[in-house]
Amino acid sequence: MPKVKPRVKSVKDLTELRKRLRSSVKNFKSKLTICGGTGCHASRSQDVIDAFKKELKKRKLEEGVWVRATGCHGFCEQGPLMILEPGNIFYCGLKPGDAGEIIAETILKGEVIERLLYTDPVTSKKVRTEAEIPFYRAQDRQLLAQNRHVDPCSIEDYIAIGGYSALAKTLTEFSPEKVIEEVKISGLRGRGGGGFPTARKWAECRSAPGEEKYVICNADEGDPGAYMDRSILEGNPHLVIEGMMIGAWAIGARQGYIYVRNEYPLAVKHARIAMQQAREYGLLGDDILGGGFSFDMEICRGGGAFVCGESTALMASLEGKVGEPRPKDVHTVANGLWHKPTTLNNVETWANVPPIISNGAAWFAGKGTRGSKGTKIFALTGRVKNTGLVEVAMGTPLRTIVFDIGGGAINGRAVKAVQTGGPSGGCLPLDRLDLPVDFDALYDAGSMVGSGGIVVMDEKTCMVDVAKYFLAFLQDESCGKCVPCRLGIDRMLEIVTDITEGRGRPEQIDLLKELADTVASASLCGLGKTAPNPVLSTLRYFPEEYEAHVNEKRCPAGVCRELIEYEIDAEKCNGCGTCRRACPYDAIKGKKKEAHVIASHKCQKCGICLSECKFDSIIVT
Repeated sequence: MPKVKPRVKSVKDLTELRKRLRSSVKNFKSKLTICGGTGCHASRSQDVIDAFKKELKKRKLEEGVWVRATGCHGFCEQGPLMILEPGNIFYCGLKPGDAGEIIAETILKGEVIERLLYTDPVTSKKVRTEAEIPFYRAQDRQLLAQNRHVDPCSIEDYIAIGGYSALAKTLTEFSPEKVIEEVKISGLRGRGGGGFPTARKWAECRSAPGEEKYVICNADEGDPGAYMDRSILEGNPHLVIEGMMIGAWAIGARQGYIYVRNEYPLAVKHARIAMQQAREYGLLGDDILGGGFSFDMEICRGGGAFVCGESTALMASLEGKVGEPRPKDVHTVANGLWHKPTTLNNVETWANVPPIISNGAAWFAGKGTRGSKGTKIFALTGRVKNTGLVEVAMGTPLRTIVFDIGGGAINGRAVKAVQTGGPSGGCLPLDRLDLPVDFDALYDAGSMVGSGGIVVMDEKTCMVDVAKYFLAFLQDESCGKCVPCRLGIDRMLEIVTDITEGRGRPEQIDLLKELADTVASASLCGLGKTAPNPVLSTLRYFPEEYEAHVNEKRCPAGVCRELIEYEIDAEKCNGCGTCRRACPYDAIKGKKKEAHVIASHKCQKCGICLSECKFDSIIVT
């Protein structure tokens, strides 16, 4: 790769640079693509990368083998991951000590190392390539597929695979109005939660009076367990930058901002490097590609407030004010950042723009459903075998995501429910998993697509406790500006807490629903309006669990501590002592090879004995 970055002054310069970059890659006999996303990074992927570089240098092979750290490959459960070419060999669970063996056996001899291949949990067979793995096979990876081809700290990698060609096409072939029309035909809707038609937002902002306008990327991803936007910004920051530039051209903006969570240091680092590289090449700044378009951008780091994911609160934070929502009687496309017309989309929405321009609106519109086009990235988490990032066409049934991609619930248990849309989403029962992932279908079912979180729950999950968990989160994150949200969530949490602790009364169930309806209809912003969803959906689909807690003072899932007791089945217990040694409260007594007993007055119902017992001797009543 060239060390001196020549300024790209025209589309012709960009095309010639791409040709040179592609030809330089062909000189490598082998290419090692190692996932460097946050998940694999936490599993020491950088140590693996360093080990490969050290071993290659030792063997004097660095000139013929290209080692590249890339963004997230999605299958976080199996990291660190690597794809070796030629052969497209997929190795997982790597350790630094594996580097020497891979070089000696696979790179030099062409032999596959069986122990490093993925094992199909159904067939128990070793799988050689990524495409054969069930987790990947059922996906439609469009945005995420680019991660494995790009070092996020290398603009050259991005340009080599066609990066900034959509911008070049925009500046030379499209008017701003035509860009908006192309996005409209594609059917792209916002991926940040609301699902608002992107082109309509852009058109309203373009037509708003005023010469000074802004584009903002919302990377303040605050849903627990969600990391879709983080992975895109970490793994392919230039894709987001290019999308924002196209959007800025369309609405008439010269300045952009990426508002990113302070808890995403790797995303911040890579985005800053990407911006600097783009400036050095002349792809940010004045007269970009000689087309008369000038645009620059900067990063602003948020303090981690969940409410700042809401557009007006985010803009207030950008202005240096308290991050609180404001009434939307005047929309931000007309009166946004510093009272100027502003277009705000999330990371995934911006990332979809360059492929739409490059491939055409019909390509994007050809995927998905009538009202929900394209693909969507989800963070699949919870009690499921395969956790990670999943990208599927809109309209894909939830059942496909949970079972075909996720592999079903862990430990052989049954799937009980799936929560979609983050803490403000709804919980859907097993018999609703044939619903398509679609903005309208999930909304009608009492849930939402949201930003893309999917949490799988098994039969040991208490749905009342789930509602309490999300209410506690939302209570803590509420900005408190409006009374319905501030007090309404407090009261709902009090009622649900009473129910889970054995103090629930029958009339409280009706009161809970009434409160939830009031908060949903009267709250100021979208976060408050959707906060009751966990309560409303669990009341709708799991009423029997609320009734058992209230009327029978019983938790069917055996989760709520005040409603359960732990006992040991004397016939099954063989006196191994595992539970006794594991108990942190010294609540289990018994001699070796004799049935043990739990002292109820000491037992704190922590569940450690249940998880430690290998003989199914612990009974929860």
